[in-house]
Amino acid sequence: MTAIFESRDRAEMASEKLKVYAQPQRLMILSFLLTGEASVSEIDAATGIGQPALSQQLAALRRADIVKTRREGKQVCYDLADETARLCVRTMEALLTDQPDPQSVSRAAGTQARPDTTPSTGTAGFARIL
Repeated sequence: MTAIFESRDRAEMASEKLKVYAQPQRLMILSFLLTGEASVSEIDAATGIGQPALSQQLAALRRADIVKTRREGKQVCYDLADETARLCVRTMEALLTDQPDPQSVSRAAGTQARPDTTPSTGTAGFARIL
């Protein structure tokens, strides 16, 4: 995998993807969908966005392949498209709080944070050993 700093194209693709997430109503929808698949009416009831705006935001999320749909009769159900979308939303929820917790970020990413082994005294007290 190419690091973002190594490719202008990769940086532009990442920036475009972030623009999709960078909208308050979309973040509310995505956060609610972490709980699982939901109908439009369930999403509306949970978020209070309102039908016209909700439809517009869901369409943008569909175009960006962040959500997927399933039709059940006349009802359309939405869910996060894949584990990548789920990871992005969980990580944003963990990071973008008033007081981010490294343990929450690690759980969101499905990894274990290493314990802080920074010596409290001595000449190496400024270095953090990973």
